[in-house]
Amino acid sequence: MTRIGIVAFDGIIPFHLSVPCAVFELVVSPDGTPLCEVTICASTPGQMKTNAGFSIVVDNGLDALSGMDVVVVPSWNPSVIQPDERLLAALRTAHQAGARIVGLCMGAFVLAAAGLLDHRPATTHWRWAPDFQQRYPTVRMDRDVLYVDDGDVVTSAGTAASIDCCLHLVRQKWGAEIANSVARLLVVPPHRQGGQAQYVELPVQNTRRGDSFSVALSWATENLHQPLTIDLLADRACMSRRSFTRRFQQTTGESFSRWLLDQRLIVAQRFLEKTDQPIDLIASQVGFASATSLRRHFLKSLKTSPSRYRKEFRGV
Repeated sequence: MTRIGIVAFDGIIPFHLSVPCAVFELVVSPDGTPLCEVTICASTPGQMKTNAGFSIVVDNGLDALSGMDVVVVPSWNPSVIQPDERLLAALRTAHQAGARIVGLCMGAFVLAAAGLLDHRPATTHWRWAPDFQQRYPTVRMDRDVLYVDDGDVVTSAGTAASIDCCLHLVRQKWGAEIANSVARLLVVPPHRQGGQAQYVELPVQNTRRGDSFSVALSWATENLHQPLTIDLLADRACMSRRSFTRRFQQTTGESFSRWLLDQRLIVAQRFLEKTDQPIDLIASQVGFASATSLRRHFLKSLKTSPSRYRKEFRGV
């Protein structure tokens, strides 16, 4: 059982607090067994206000962070220049004890104040990035990514990127199937490009029964080894190329070539995670012309090689 501590504070935005709670509380094994235990704590336990006009009650103090595997600071109040020293000390202690420390959105400010980001890469909400850089000039700020995973410390950009970041943590710890299951339950938007190696699968397409367009897309995902073209799928959907292209862009928000590449990479990831098949065979099964082509696209999109990816997620 992985123990996850989440830090709440007076004036917190409820949605920020709910993101890690919603993601990690959905992490269960195939038989429904919870795989992690979430604990909310605060510098001063008891009733605290949110910015939404209602209050929450937190029962646990910072001592609850002792023994946590992961500690999450889901945000921070930008009007507070310096976090409570008790909180900073608790984060440093947890980090020294081996906990992975995660700062979502403005939570990166707290990690930096604790000295956990000195001379390390990090990110935060773009609006506050200049202020962050001014306060913590030794941190290597990257404002163009959704999140930065630097091993024992992880930071994310704005609120929606916190979901991307938490799903990344789930996938790293428990694998693709569980992460994708959580993403589907949350009905998150399609994978967003962000410059980081994001090991999160695209959510399932909305396939309405009897919808020939959706049926055509589903057929394509099951026949990636074939030379798929937009004309072929338009014919299968009984639509003109122009109508299919317009519907495709409205549905997926991207070009057909980009979508097709993403689908092939997703299935390649599954083969790498679940089988011992050679990389050249996987490349053929998902529609790449060669193993070299698969490696090139894998590196460009996921910032790693197929063999390293397999080793990370399967330990082989």
